[in-house]
Amino acid sequence: MTASTKDRNLRESQSALQNLGELLRQRVAASPEKVFLCSESDGRRFSYEQFEQTVNRVSRLLQSHGVGKGDVVGLLLPNGAEYIIAYYACWTIGALAGPVNKLLKEEEISFVLNNSEAKTILIHSEFQPRLDNIRKDLPHLNSVIVFDDEAHATQDFANSISTSSSLPDIHPDDEAIIIYTSGTTGKPKGCLLTHGNLIANARQISKWLHFTKDDRLLSIMPLFHMNAVSVTTMSALYAGGSTVISPRFSASRFWQIISDYEITSFGSVATMLSMLLSTYPDGVPTGLKTDQLRFAMCGSAPVPAEVMQRFEETFNCLVIEGYGLSESTCRSTFNPPDKRRRAGSCGIPIGNEMRVVDEEDNEVLDGELGEIVMRGENILKGYYRNQEATAAAFRNGWFHTGDVGYRDGEGFFYIVDRKSDMIIRGGENIYPREIDEVLYQHPAVAAAATIGVPDQLYGEDVAAFVVLKEGKAAREEELIAYCRERLADYKSPKTIRIVESIPKGPTGKLLKRELAKQFQTSK
Repeated sequence: MTASTKDRNLRESQSALQNLGELLRQRVAASPEKVFLCSESDGRRFSYEQFEQTVNRVSRLLQSHGVGKGDVVGLLLPNGAEYIIAYYACWTIGALAGPVNKLLKEEEISFVLNNSEAKTILIHSEFQPRLDNIRKDLPHLNSVIVFDDEAHATQDFANSISTSSSLPDIHPDDEAIIIYTSGTTGKPKGCLLTHGNLIANARQISKWLHFTKDDRLLSIMPLFHMNAVSVTTMSALYAGGSTVISPRFSASRFWQIISDYEITSFGSVATMLSMLLSTYPDGVPTGLKTDQLRFAMCGSAPVPAEVMQRFEETFNCLVIEGYGLSESTCRSTFNPPDKRRRAGSCGIPIGNEMRVVDEEDNEVLDGELGEIVMRGENILKGYYRNQEATAAAFRNGWFHTGDVGYRDGEGFFYIVDRKSDMIIRGGENIYPREIDEVLYQHPAVAAAATIGVPDQLYGEDVAAFVVLKEGKAAREEELIAYCRERLADYKSPKTIRIVESIPKGPTGKLLKRELAKQFQTSK
């Protein structure tokens, strides 16, 4: 059989995939000894076959705790090989992986675990004190499994190589992930992503960017977000390539990692590109191998044109911008990975349909502003136990993103604003109302309003305006500390201004532009 025939047969079998377990088994059958997963923190490497064997042991571990198809398994872990193994162990037995943002505070973690009704949690010991403090408030949680090291955690299952005899039937429409996205009402919503969603987006990304078995991707984005899961992990697996997982982004070590592991592409946000430019103004250090690096994939927030130009000139590495959200499994558009790409554009749809509509859901002309809507096999199944939010998002057969943009005459999309008030700080989504609600709980606060303000490093940062109750006193530093005790650090306001009143329009709508002006003039 020729190589081209093998490739054609593989493509045909991939198109008929029923679930993520089948995808992995195909990869093992095709290249059992090929390295799939590298752990940058400790040097471990897993071939496709070794990865599958490890996943099966963890699957048996979960089954021993009563986890089965349709159950939610919380994942509160640092970036590492264990995180990717945990995801796949859940998928193998038909359970839903429920990643928990490690930056959340105890009350926020409690909401996610309770709302998802997580039955079991795989947790790293560094986060266990937080869980212990709220354990009594988690009635659905039956088991807590410390998962610092997969070999130690599964030592009782060391001889368990296969779980095929105990696997349920898993279909494309069965849920694989419940991932929480910030909600405009102040509480996160659980996005239900299916096996079919993840396979579709991995296929769309890998084909659009021409990934092959020779590609090695670097995952430095957090694995509690879909970016690292879909863009640099699942697309690598779909293409038969490999992925390197790093605990965190480190500008000082970045180019050494690129060289040591011969990375061909990496996921990023604009903040990371700016930090690399600041750390290496003269380019890649001498003696390092980076000629295999094809491009940086960038999303979450637009890359300033000046940053993109400087990065490409300084490091001889293209920046390929894309757009998407958790609800689209991650990426919905990408710029072409060549000279056709356009600065300022988020690119072209890579598999799903997209259009721009007016308030009545009528498609607008090219160049006209409207709301971005989409549909396709990568779009979420719905929001967990939230029919109201699901119905509001899916209208007339299209998923409504809440983002405002336009399409040019050649099909490139541009995002110019957000219908919602979301702030994007260094790639993290923040909704002002969640912060407002915390501030309103302070005994001295009569009114509060939070906005995003420009920040050179993070793109945006959080600023809040507060009106104090008559006869009450509070210092700005005190209010900031109050927020930090109750919110993840990235959500907490960097600055708080105490004002006499908050500007509102005749209908009571908050005038954010006026607040932004006040912020600039009071600097």
